[in-house]
Amino acid sequence: MNERKPVRGLTALRLKTIGAVLMALSVASTTLLPALLGAPTADNMGALTAMVLCEVASWAAIPIYAWLLVEGHRRTRRPAAYLGRLAALAVVCEVPYDLATSGTAFDMRSQNPVWGLVIALIVLMLLDWADRRYGGGSGSGAAKWAMSALFVVAGLLWDLLLGVGVRQRVMFAGAAILLFALIFRWLRARENTMMFAAGLLGAVLCIAPAIGVMLLHYRNDELGYEPDSRVQWALYAVYPVLLCLGAAVALVA
Repeated sequence: MNERKPVRGLTALRLKTIGAVLMALSVASTTLLPALLGAPTADNMGALTAMVLCEVASWAAIPIYAWLLVEGHRRTRRPAAYLGRLAALAVVCEVPYDLATSGTAFDMRSQNPVWGLVIALIVLMLLDWADRRYGGGSGSGAAKWAMSALFVVAGLLWDLLLGVGVRQRVMFAGAAILLFALIFRWLRARENTMMFAAGLLGAVLCIAPAIGVMLLHYRNDELGYEPDSRVQWALYAVYPVLLCLGAAVALVA
């Protein structure tokens, strides 16, 4: 009996595991580190430095999750159900996210970054609709690109006006997720061009996301687990569990 050779490269499972570790750094930067090291102030540079380093490192997850979103959208046969799962996850995460980041149960200054995935997926679905609606015929190309531009601008405004994934008033994760998702959607057939464009965008966005792009270059486009398995649902639970733990630490501290 032939043994199955181990898959080389980063499967979707491995990418999601890396993303989970990076998300844990983000949660820890605003909850665990202040509890252990004290308030990050000018008089406590050690705590401030540790918090900033963890937060910035976590931004490497942005292109990873944008890629996983695009691939999930490409693979799924039920995009509406996929959107529903992400929207439910965003709703579940919102209160613990606000508690972990601001200490209050309702804070409109920043929404959890899962909403950025939701908005990006809506834009991708609308772009698919534009492709189907204006995919052929004389003059359809201009109409398709006009509608596509409208959907992209609307998505970016949605992210920015609602403060989706705003971190340290420097990183706008929701808008960044959408921009990476568009690069991965439109340039997927040209690997080198796609990686260069995504890496350039990551470098502009405080360098850290470019590291996430570098990790994506070593992907192998395998899932690494069975679809609709318990692993998939466990992966959905990782972020809300991390947020709840962070919120508990913040409230106790």
